[in-house]
Formats: sequence, structure tokens, C-alpha cells
Amino acid sequence: MDSRVGIVGYGLYLPSGRMSAEEISAATGGIWSQQAVIDKLGVVSKPIPGPDDGTQEMGARAAADALNRTGVDPHELDVIVCVGEEWKEYPLTTSALYIQDAIGAVNAWGIDVANRCCTTLSAIKLAKDMMIADPDIRTVMIAGGYRNGDFIDYTDSSASMMFDLGAGGGAFILRRGLDKNLVLGTHQVADGSLVHSAGVEIGGIAHPFTPDTVDEGYKSLRLMDAATMKDRLNKVSLPNWYHCIDESLRKSGGLTRHDIDYLGVLHFKRSQHISLLAELGLSEDQSVYLDHYGHIGQVDQMLTIHLGLEQGKIRDGCLITLIAAGIGYSWASTCIRWGSA
Repeated sequence: MDSRVGIVGYGLYLPSGRMSAEEISAATGGIWSQQAVIDKLGVVSKPIPGPDDGTQEMGARAAADALNRTGVDPHELDVIVCVGEEWKEYPLTTSALYIQDAIGAVNAWGIDVANRCCTTLSAIKLAKDMMIADPDIRTVMIAGGYRNGDFIDYTDSSASMMFDLGAGGGAFILRRGLDKNLVLGTHQVADGSLVHSAGVEIGGIAHPFTPDTVDEGYKSLRLMDAATMKDRLNKVSLPNWYHCIDESLRKSGGLTRHDIDYLGVLHFKRSQHISLLAELGLSEDQSVYLDHYGHIGQVDQMLTIHLGLEQGKIRDGCLITLIAAGIGYSWASTCIRWGSA
């Protein structure tokens, strides 16, 4: 059985609504100026959801876009791995099956996976490993939507690292035996000591909704232990990322940082983006900064490949290294050799 797994193509859905840096500044009550939002947080504007942009629906729209871009028949899909967030139309429903029905993938079974903003890279590894292990699985759709920005209280300055959260949906189609866009090595690490340092604080089992906390609960995506989280991240975040990058390169046939042609980076503050590129010996022409999109969680990976191709930064033969991090806390890196094998 051919153990090569490649990306047939991708899909995207971005809502038409936008929130500008000026509007983010106003939402903070002027604590963050418009220029600081642009220069420090790195957000010129970002997509925000409309009334019909549910998490599951945005994932389904991105999945449909992937089918349209690639010409893949939905009947060819064997599995749908949903990377959409837990904040969705109806709690305790399976988003992968919503997507299955919406796109007519009647031959596919589906499963939801959740690793926060690392979910897409986790799903790529899961999909590749499934296809290598099971001869009955040849084509896998990865898709999902994201709108966690609904929970942000812009007057909470301690949550400023999440003021960039946007909305959208993304999808990848992977296939075993494909001779292009080969998925190479992936490496992940995790630090469970940070599991409850950030999240939606009100509305779960630990702090259920009460009549007095409903309004606050729907704006309670926050740093629940800001001091511990920031102290720990300052010590381990970049080292963990560099370790993941180096290991994913090693697993890709003994490659090194010098082999990276394009770095697909999720959105974070501008200074960190520039510093990361410099540490890896890369120029700004070897990445795309998502300042007109903000951070759309695990959709950033589909978006950065789309923009890299659109801007001519990704070409046949390029080695793409995608990186991600998710609260909880997880770090990941995946290497892809773009173009014909």
C-alpha cells in the first residue's frame, strides 16, 4: 500500500462582516488606541460572523469550497475529521456529521477532534496515520469553523492577546497515494499544567450559569490564571515551538531550518512574528502576516496556504512548515512538500 499522503486542495469561508482596528479600540473604551491595535496586536481588521455564520455552517461552507476548488466528488470521501470549535449552533451535536450531510458525503463517517488552535495540525497527523493504517481509508476531509471571538470582553485588558480573534471556516482534502503536496513529518508537545489557565470561565460544570451570571458568562473567554500562564509561556513557548519545528523537519527526512521555504504562521502579535522569522533565518517574504484577518483559530493554516499561493510565496517544490499553538497548552509543526512529488 502506498504510504504517501498528499493534500488534494483546500477550501475557505470568510464572513463578509469586518471589525476594524478603530472598532476594536472603541470596544476597549479607548484603553487600546487604534494605532496600538495595528502596531502591537497586529490587527488592521478581521472577519466577524453574521447571523447565519454558525460554526458548523462555516465548516460546511469551507468543505463545499474545497470540493469546488478540487473537483473531488463528495462520494469519494471516506472520513470527515471536523476541526471546528465547541462553540457551535447546538452543544453536544457532532459537527463532522453536520458537514457530511451538508456536502452529501454519504459514504463517509465522521469524528470531531478538539485541540484548540492546534486542531488542524493534529487532524493532519490523525488523517495521515489513519490512511496508512487502514486500507479502506483513502480520502479524508478535514474541515471546521471558528468564532470564539464571540466570548471576548474587550474591556478586559488581561485578555488583550485574544482581541485578534476572528471568524471563518477552513478545509483540507487529503488522499493516500497522491503524488503532490506531500504531508511529511509532524511533531507536537503539550503542557497540561496550563489546562485551566485560559478558557471560558462561566457556563460549564465548575461555574454553571446562574440568572446573575448569564451576560458575563457569554463574555468570559479570559485568562483565568494570567500570572501563571504568562510566566510559564515566557519560559517554554518559543523553546517548545522551535523543538516542534526541528523535530518535524527531522521526521521529514533529516531536513533542517535551512530547508524551510515558507513558514505558515498563525496570527499573533507583530513583534513575535518578526522575531520568530529572524530566529529561523527567514525573511518576511517567506511568510504571510495575517493583519487583515486576525486569528481564526485552526483555520489560520488553510488561510496562510491560500494567501501564500495567491501572493506567489508558495511555489512547486517549496517546503512549507506550518506551526500552531493552542491554549491548554499545545504546540505543533507540520512539514509539507508543495507541488509534484
